[in-house]
Amino acid sequence: MPNELDLPHGRISLPLFLPDGTQGVVRSVDAADLERVQIQAVQMNAYHLMQKPGSSTIQALGGLHRMTGWTRPIFTDSGGFQLYSLLRQNVKSGAISDKGAVFRPEGSDRKFNLTPEKSVQLQMAYGADMVICLDDCTHVDDPLAEQEKSVRRTVAWAQRCRREFDRLAAEKGLGQGARPSLMAVVQGGASRDLRRQCAEELLEIGFDAYGYGGWPLDGDGRLLTDLLAYTRELIPAQFPL
Repeated sequence: MPNELDLPHGRISLPLFLPDGTQGVVRSVDAADLERVQIQAVQMNAYHLMQKPGSSTIQALGGLHRMTGWTRPIFTDSGGFQLYSLLRQNVKSGAISDKGAVFRPEGSDRKFNLTPEKSVQLQMAYGADMVICLDDCTHVDDPLAEQEKSVRRTVAWAQRCRREFDRLAAEKGLGQGARPSLMAVVQGGASRDLRRQCAEELLEIGFDAYGYGGWPLDGDGRLLTDLLAYTRELIPAQFPL
């Protein structure tokens, strides 16, 4: 794995801990607090941000960096895990298809539509340094048929994200220094064969970084360290995971 990663808002050292600022705020601290303890980057979430404070508000305020006062890199999760949490556990909230997802958050009367293209559009409009492809998340114990569908859909969505990312980068005229990185997510559940298949197909498309996808704990709540290590082995060492 590389020791450093250059992003539009600065260079970060790897491996890296990312505090969770889901809706643009790391709870109980501000940007100055994070800088004082030498946090290099934070993680925010496109799924939650599109609902609150909302995309129009974020863009009106000049993007996530200006809105939050954070000057260092921001990673934005695509919303794939949140769709898993919301829709796979409460089918009345919406539905996932090959096109994307339509959902109504709990307590809301508004329906939201999240596709691979929309996820990339949101993240780039927010000014993310690391854009993450929308993926179809599963639990490690889901049936093999579900894992196979997840891999097929995740790869197809990653291809669509790649095309939309490249289109927007060209449209905005983003050069090497201003262009965010694009991360794809390796799914496959507990199946090493499916993990390998997913990784190989994503590598063929080509991304700047790769992530471990899916629920990372077994039924007893233990971290799946062997599966995490195996997924790392599938990705060439020059790429972050």
